[in-house]
Amino acid sequence: MSVHLRPRSALLASAALLGLGVLSLSDGAEARSRAPKAAPGGTAVVVDYGVNLAGFPIGTAQLSGAFSGSRYNMDVSAQLTGLVGAVTGGQGSARASGNLADKPLPNAFSIATRTTNSGIAVRMALANGNVSRAEITPPLPDMGDRVPVTAAAKRGIVDPASALLMPAHGHGDLTDPANCNRTLPVFDGATRFNVVLSYSETRQIEKPGYSGPVLVCNARYVPIGGHRPDRPGVKFMEDNRDMSVWLAPVEGSRVLLPMRISVRTTVGTNIIEATRWTRSGPAPTGTAGRTQAAPEGAMMQASLSGH
Repeated sequence: MSVHLRPRSALLASAALLGLGVLSLSDGAEARSRAPKAAPGGTAVVVDYGVNLAGFPIGTAQLSGAFSGSRYNMDVSAQLTGLVGAVTGGQGSARASGNLADKPLPNAFSIATRTTNSGIAVRMALANGNVSRAEITPPLPDMGDRVPVTAAAKRGIVDPASALLMPAHGHGDLTDPANCNRTLPVFDGATRFNVVLSYSETRQIEKPGYSGPVLVCNARYVPIGGHRPDRPGVKFMEDNRDMSVWLAPVEGSRVLLPMRISVRTTVGTNIIEATRWTRSGPAPTGTAGRTQAAPEGAMMQASLSGH
C-alpha cells in the first residue's frame, strides 16, 4: 500500500503516499457489509471512492470510520477493477483502532493485500502510538541497502489507516486552514516516513451526501527508515511536488477525512476521489466514548475472507 511495502499497483502506491491512501483493502461488497454503525452518542461515516490513473478508472475504495468520545475505529478497503483488476487481481483490507488526541494514537493495525501472484500481510500491536510488536508475512527480503528503522522512529507514529484520520487542532473551526498544517509520522510495519501537509486553499464542493467546504492541502513525502534510498521510485517520491489531499469535516465530530487524494506517478496522476459520503449519529460534543477499540498491545487481523 505504499511505495514502501511495494504495492503491486499504482492504486496501492499512491494510497500509501499520503499514509492514507485508501489502502485497506478488501472486496468492496465485504467492506460495505461491515461498515460501522454509530454507537449511542457517537458518529460513523462511510466514504466511497473512485480510483483513476491518468484519467482512466482502475478501481474503487471505501473508508468506514466510527468515532465516540476519544475512541476511533477505521476500516479501509480497495480493489482494482476492469482490465487492470483482471490482470493484477489487486485488492486488500486494513483496519486500525485507538484513541484520539491532537493526532490518532493507534493501539492496533493490520493490513492484507493480494495480487494475482503474491500477497502480503502486516500486523502491529501498539500502546498509544508506540509500536510494541510488528509482523510481516512473508518477511521482506534483506537486500542489504535498506535504511534501518530505529526504535525511536517507532514511537509516536500513526499507521497508514489511522493517518487518514485528521483530528482538528484546538477548538476552532473544522475548516480553519491551520488544520492542513501537520506532519504525519507514518510507520507501515516495514518503513517509516513523514507526510508533510501544508495549506493551499479552501474550496466549496458538492458530492452525494456532502455539500460544503474542503481544505486543500499540499503533501510532501519524506523517507525516514526502511526505504532503499537508491531506488528510482524513492527518489521520484522525494522530489514529487504534485501531491495533495482534500479534507472534509465530519459533522458531529472533531475530525476531518480525505475527500480526494491526488498523487503524480511515473505513469500519470493517480486520483482517489469520493463518490458518496454517508454519515450517521448525532455525536453531541462531550459524549462519553462507547466505541469498542482494540486494547493496547492487541494484534489485529485483516484478511481477504472469501477470496
